[in-house]
Amino acid sequence: MPRQSPRTALLLALPSALLLTLVATDWSPLLTLDEDIARVTHRWAVRDRGLTQTFRVLTDWVWDPVTMRLLCAGVALWLVWRRAAWWTALWLLVTCAVAAVVQQAVKAGVARPRPVWPDPVDSARFAAFPSGHAMTATVVCGLLLWLIREHGVRGPRWYGTVALAVVSVLGVGLTRVWLGVHWFSDVLGGWLFGASVVAGAVLVHERGSRVRP
Repeated sequence: MPRQSPRTALLLALPSALLLTLVATDWSPLLTLDEDIARVTHRWAVRDRGLTQTFRVLTDWVWDPVTMRLLCAGVALWLVWRRAAWWTALWLLVTCAVAAVVQQAVKAGVARPRPVWPDPVDSARFAAFPSGHAMTATVVCGLLLWLIREHGVRGPRWYGTVALAVVSVLGVGLTRVWLGVHWFSDVLGGWLFGASVVAGAVLVHERGSRVRP
């Protein structure tokens, strides 16, 4: 795995950079695709108020970035308390902080407007690209999956955890588009940037673990 980490990080960084370029330059085919998806999902959201309210609860409480970061903080405390894994706990917290800084920096740099509707079903602050919900969920779930795998979890518990992580990452992206507060490429950007941060963080952890006594 250590030899594959730099390659994985590079393979994820390239599409992230490409999507960032397309969004920043307002590439017409991408904008058209985003608008087509947004119109369809917004029509569904307005029509099905019950499902829309469920998605609001999920995105505002269950998969909210604050909830995800608190989960990471809880895992970091557990690592220190039960395993005295100070290095890994610090690495986990710093990675989450770096992801938040990268996310806000890209948002400020691109300054992409969010979708605007005459009959909105939800609202959100800050710029649109990348989706903070999608990026934070990807970072947290990716880091925790890697840690769980490193601690030897296998079998049904592993597959159940993977399934929960996949549902969370894909689900939060779906809710952001459904609620009309993000374009699809915002969510895709959040997934790509988040996965890139995870790959880079794993590389740092592997190298840090080798040089530490």
